[in-house]
Amino acid sequence: MSTLPPVTHLQFLILEALRDGEIAGAEVRGILADHGVRRTLPAFYELMSRLERAGLVVGHYAPKLVKGQNVRERRYALTAAGSGAHEDTCRFYRSRTGVQEQEAS
Repeated sequence: MSTLPPVTHLQFLILEALRDGEIAGAEVRGILADHGVRRTLPAFYELMSRLERAGLVVGHYAPKLVKGQNVRERRYALTAAGSGAHEDTCRFYRSRTGVQEQEAS
């Protein structure tokens, strides 16, 4: 019998959002909002900070031009550990639902 996945449903949603590559924190918040999850900015960035401390994501600031102003945008990417946690979580739920992974063609 396998144990519960190491990430919560909300953390899993973030890991899923980052699977295709690095994105801005604002984009991550938009994806969460699309799924009905609303967080204040401080709560969102605390959540992302916990994922960084756990080694599941990595974040950095990148310059961005907004209306002629240079600002710093926080961007996030999945780490190898984050990818592993995502896969472990998928595997756990597939085993519980009987859904099999589609074989690569």
